[in-house]
Amino acid sequence: MPTATQLQGVILAAGKGKRIQPFSSHTPKPLLPVLDRPLIVWQIEAMRDLGIDEIVIVIGHLGHHVVQALGDGRDFGVKLSYVEQEQVLGIAHAVGQLEPYVERPFLLFLGDIFFETQDLGSMLDLFEEDGVDAVLAVKLEEDKSAIRRNFTVDVDEDGRVRRVIEKPRHPRTNLKGCGLYLFDTAIFDAVRRTPRTAMRDEYELTDSIQIFIDYGYGVLPAPVVQRDLNLSGPDDLLALNLHVMRQAGHTRYLAEDARVDENSDVNDSVVMSGAEIEAGVKLERCLVMPGERVRAGSHQDVIFVAGTEVPCHD
Repeated sequence: MPTATQLQGVILAAGKGKRIQPFSSHTPKPLLPVLDRPLIVWQIEAMRDLGIDEIVIVIGHLGHHVVQALGDGRDFGVKLSYVEQEQVLGIAHAVGQLEPYVERPFLLFLGDIFFETQDLGSMLDLFEEDGVDAVLAVKLEEDKSAIRRNFTVDVDEDGRVRRVIEKPRHPRTNLKGCGLYLFDTAIFDAVRRTPRTAMRDEYELTDSIQIFIDYGYGVLPAPVVQRDLNLSGPDDLLALNLHVMRQAGHTRYLAEDARVDENSDVNDSVVMSGAEIEAGVKLERCLVMPGERVRAGSHQDVIFVAGTEVPCHD
């Protein structure tokens, strides 16, 4: 089995993000900022820190913005290349676009999820075991509603994955799949045999994984995910920034070039690059996007973007 430097990285960044308007109308979700850098950069750095230096990014909606922001990857110590998903037909379809470009086992991130992990490298260790062809990052999840939004992982008596169920109405296990995977290239055989679903009219990656298992390939779970924070709507963008800020031990985050008047009151809030907070402004649990200007008033649970205020709930 390969070492980390022999693995490729893959990040799926093609989705339209309809539920996170007005942000996704001009910014792909993976480029939305988490404190001082885009979400996708956090993922690139996580791969780089594992020793993966070649990453393929699947782009679609506003994909040129992704290419412009990231370039060839040299600023992050990796080599980036891009593959376009011209039709948005599900995660398995996006993975299928990679087959001509990915020749080695690959670590796959969904580009609209912020992952907090523990011992992510253990996925690579599990992958090196005999008879293991894929590793699924999982989280022990007590929140049934969170499981229903993702997929469950059922294991056999040997601890191997025997079934994955997408968005189960009645979860039978609290082992939740989290959108982070390590695959052998044999997964492409399963992807090509994956049918289009009747409910969502898409190609589901969980269906591909189940086909993979049914073909006799070995799949293991890896409980490496502590939190997986999905950017589905504006509330999530605010909550994610405040969470990362608080985890870092800060009561507020001010970008180095943000201009904050000394007669303002910024508490439990994030003010991004180039933003300006004028005198008399009071912010509580707010996110001020890059370049925005807040002129007056007291604000709570608000994102300032494109000259407007988007109300949220932390």
